[in-house]
Amino acid sequence: MRSSRWHAHGNVYIVHEGDGGGVDATGTDGVLEVLGVAGDDVTIGILNTDGSRAEMSGNGTRIAAAWLMARTGSDIGRVHVGPLTVAVRRTTDGLYESELGPVEVGEPETVDGIELTTVSVGNPHAVVVGDPDEIVRLGPLLETHPRFPERTNVQVARIDGPGEVTARVWERGVGETTASGTSAIAVAAATHRQGEVLVRFPGGELRVRLEGVRAWLTGPAAPVDESPTHDDEPATSP
Repeated sequence: MRSSRWHAHGNVYIVHEGDGGGVDATGTDGVLEVLGVAGDDVTIGILNTDGSRAEMSGNGTRIAAAWLMARTGSDIGRVHVGPLTVAVRRTTDGLYESELGPVEVGEPETVDGIELTTVSVGNPHAVVVGDPDEIVRLGPLLETHPRFPERTNVQVARIDGPGEVTARVWERGVGETTASGTSAIAVAAATHRQGEVLVRFPGGELRVRLEGVRAWLTGPAAPVDESPTHDDEPATSP
């Protein structure tokens, strides 16, 4: 089985052709299992580093689409994750625009004195408006809080101005990550609801466009190492 390492703003995923249950994901944000390819369509599974499965990943699906386009030479791809499909196109500036949705934004609520807004982007999020450095305290606290029996991704975001947000992310089953695609959408939806929003993470910027209940996400994806590895070869850290 062939594997290769790809990243999106520092989010590193192993793209593995086949069941990824035995893949060593140390030093990465997870494994993207390639379960089937047909033309411009790829079906994947997403494994977190703790072995749990994720319903969706904005950066992960973008990486899967970029991996597919590198094989096909096409500028479009469709990524299937369970019942969800993400349509991706390569833009003229070499980035990748994904259409994700629907996005569901809950009413603001308070959990143990913490004001937050829940957002679903095919996976669960809890967005707190405040100092992003608080993620080291609030991330692990909220991820496993009884309010979220299936656990949740957590973001702490600072609104910098109209259409601009700075955030840090605590990813469910992973810990703090440098960036997150669905987290960018969750932060944009919780703080702006509609329109175009630039979300800054420690790893880089992602652009979000919100129209109704749909969301478009634009960002990079690239191989960490152009040379693929095999299961019987030692993996190298990015």
